[in-house]
Amino acid sequence: MGDGFQFLDILLLGAIAGFIALRLRAVLGQRTGHEQKRRRPGFADKDGAAKDGESAEDNVVALPRRDAPEAAPADPVQEAALAPLRAVDPDFDAAEFIGGAKAAYEMVVTAFAAGDKDTLRPLLSREVFNDFAGAIDERAKRGETMETTFVGLRGIAITETQVNNRIAEVTVKFESELISVTKDAQGHVVGGHANSVDQVTDIWTFARDTRSRDPNWTLIATSAPN
Repeated sequence: MGDGFQFLDILLLGAIAGFIALRLRAVLGQRTGHEQKRRRPGFADKDGAAKDGESAEDNVVALPRRDAPEAAPADPVQEAALAPLRAVDPDFDAAEFIGGAKAAYEMVVTAFAAGDKDTLRPLLSREVFNDFAGAIDERAKRGETMETTFVGLRGIAITETQVNNRIAEVTVKFESELISVTKDAQGHVVGGHANSVDQVTDIWTFARDTRSRDPNWTLIATSAPN
């Protein structure tokens, strides 16, 4: 990992436990014919809570629907990882979830580099947000700025799921390519390289309370592989 992405070392090794939390869909009760429309799980957008006149559903980055004429062969490793979650939510769509996780990953990485706390707040748990905000503040005190370009993802996979006391967690491995440069107050490069693409691997855990009507997944922990 390049020097320009040292914020991950600070956050991942220093303060964040190891998983980003995702909260799963609320379980439906008995149908009466008068239920409200069920909100699809997703990730909060950068504006966070719903604005006046908007419902919470209007503020969700919906996981994209896909038309699949033919189902792709199941990955036995991923299917095993999904088993605890599928026991609670048999309809959980891994492909749709991964689509939303990709968008959330890019949003978090670029917002952290830009010091954009407003974008980070609705996407992260309170503990993770405090860690990210603390690192942003320390960087500002040093008079440093970070410029990060998200090149793309080389790989993404669900590695583990678990459900404890109705809180569902999904752990995702991201293999990304980033260009990251840190500059001091005078504009001198003190970390990273503008012409170098860093290969970065992150392990994030998302969570959602299955009892909640809130459809959003929240990032609860991040870590780097050992």
